[in-house]
Formats: sequence, structure tokens, C-alpha cells
Amino acid sequence: MENSLSLPEGYGKILEIDLQKNKKLMLLVNGIALVLMLALAALGAYIVPIDTFFDNEVWYMPLIKLAVMMGGYVAYIVLHELVHGIFMKHFSGVKPKYGFTLMYAYAGSEAYFNKQSYIIIALAPVVIWGAVLGVLCAVLPQGWFWVVYFIQIGNLSGAAGDFYVTLKFLKLPKDILVNDTGVAMTVYAKNN
Repeated sequence: MENSLSLPEGYGKILEIDLQKNKKLMLLVNGIALVLMLALAALGAYIVPIDTFFDNEVWYMPLIKLAVMMGGYVAYIVLHELVHGIFMKHFSGVKPKYGFTLMYAYAGSEAYFNKQSYIIIALAPVVIWGAVLGVLCAVLPQGWFWVVYFIQIGNLSGAAGDFYVTLKFLKLPKDILVNDTGVAMTVYAKNN
């Protein structure tokens, strides 16, 4: 099935995912994110001890690192959603919309995406930024590892919702269409 700007005839709704309305699902996804965050922090501490963040010649350097880390994370959130939007536009030709809720930043579209396209849309930011941040962690001086790795932890744990929908959609029929408005997604399949 190709991506579409309107729902083709013969399709009906089979699933709706709305983390703002479904508190149980929101808690599950946030629990997955927390487990990922803790596991990644432990892995990072094994690779480079956390105290390297504080090894500096001048007393104020940890404050500079903290400011860079926080600013970098805010920029990362925007860039993550921008990548979702770029892929939405690529697969549909429709300009995406961006926004923030009390809990999430989002990219959304009016288009209906086939299963393969939507899985690429969902995973593109975590793959692209994961690679970029991984390279930065490897090439920057050890004292800056945790500045970038903190953002990488946010990249991987913050993508818990993207991982969740990908795993969920892999189990659904091949001909599904996904409409992701940014705050909720609705999945449609051919009526039998």
C-alpha cells in the first residue's frame, strides 16, 4: 500500500495510540524509558567513570559542561522531531506540523503512511542521532564524554515510544496505514 493523503475506501480503524489519554500506556512507555535510562547510565559509567565530568583545571568548567549539556539536550529534542518531520514530508509530500504538549514534543501529519514508511519515520531520529552522538562520544576528550553521553541517553530512552509503536506495528498486517497527528496515532487496515 502506498502512502496516501486520504484514507482509501475499505479501510477501518483497528488501533489508536494516545499517550495523553491512555494513562496506563503512558506509564508503560515512561517505565520503559526509565529502565533504558538507568541501563544506559550504568553502561556509560562502565565505559567512562562519571567523575571525569568533574576532572578540570578550573573550578567553573563543570558549570560550563552542564550548560552545554542542557542546551544540547534542548537542541536535540527539536532536532529529533525535525527528523521525524523530514521523513514525514519525504514519504507524503505534506508539510508536517510541530508542537509541544505538557509532556512531549511532536511532529505530526495529515497523511496516512504505510507500515514500512511509518517504521522508518519512527526510528529515523534515534538511528541518525544515535550514530552522530556515538561518534562524538568516541572522538571528544574523555572529560566531555558525559556531556554528549547524557544527550545519547535521552536519545535512546526518549525514543521508548518510537520503539513501542515499531514493535506493535511489526505484529500488525502488512497493509496497515498509520495517521500520526503528533499527539495521537490511528492505525487502519483493510476491512475483511
